[in-house]
Amino acid sequence: MPKAYWMATYRSISNPDALAEYARLAGPAIQAAGGRFLARGLPAQVYEAAENQRAVLIEFDSVASAKAAHDSAQYQLALEALGDGAVRDIRIVEAVE
Repeated sequence: MPKAYWMATYRSISNPDALAEYARLAGPAIQAAGGRFLARGLPAQVYEAAENQRAVLIEFDSVASAKAAHDSAQYQLALEALGDGAVRDIRIVEAVE
């Protein structure tokens, strides 16, 4: 079964305090579900139509485990804390074998 990658970009952040609380809750929830943070922060370089936005890349053992992490009760509490404090784009992509 191929690994999966959860890719998130932050289009805008309107409430840094809500984002901080989200991060405090989301990190342990994602790690408890088997997620491994590979990269997070602002890009070192952007090309083409990319915008200089916060990005996060998380590795999972499978698409199913990434989806289960997102749908878990613990992660849902993190989303509740975030509320409308940020506009994000999240994608779960299966790795190429």
